[in-house]
Amino acid sequence: MKFSLTKLKKAFLKPENKEDQKDETYTNNIIKSIEQKPFAVSNANVCYASINELAGYYFLQTFIVGKFKLKTFNGAQLKVLGQEFELELKSDMMELESELFNVPKSYMTRIDFVLDKKDILKMDRSHINSLRLSAKKQSVEFYVMQSIEEQIGEKE
Repeated sequence: MKFSLTKLKKAFLKPENKEDQKDETYTNNIIKSIEQKPFAVSNANVCYASINELAGYYFLQTFIVGKFKLKTFNGAQLKVLGQEFELELKSDMMELESELFNVPKSYMTRIDFVLDKKDILKMDRSHINSLRLSAKKQSVEFYVMQSIEEQIGEKE
C-alpha cells in the first residue's frame, strides 16, 4: 500500500474555494455582457438587484451571475451589512436553481428576498457596505459597487 501526501491532504483539508480567487477579467466580462448596472461584486460573481412591489409586498429581486451555482430546496439568506444597521433577508421561494449563462463557465441564479416596507430606504447602495449570500453550504461576500460620481468624489 502506497502512502501519498497528496491523498492525505485531500482527505483532511477543505477543498479550495473557487470564490476565494479573484478574477477581475471574468467579472468584467460579466458586467460588459449585461446592460443593467451591477449592485455588488465578489471575487467571481456579480450581483444585480432592484426593489419591486407586488400587491403591497416588497421584494429585493437579485440576479447573481458568475461561478455561484446552486440547486436547493431550502432557500437562501441574504445578510445586508450597512452603516449602523444589519438586515437578515430570506428568499421568498425555497426551491432555487442556477442556469447556464452566456459568459463561459458562468451561471445565473435568480433569488427574490422578502423585504419590509420600513427597510426599503436602507437598501440604497450608499448605505450598504456589503452583502453575504448564504445557501446550502455556500457563502459569497459581495461588496457594493460605487457609482462613478462617488468614486470621483473620493479622489478629490
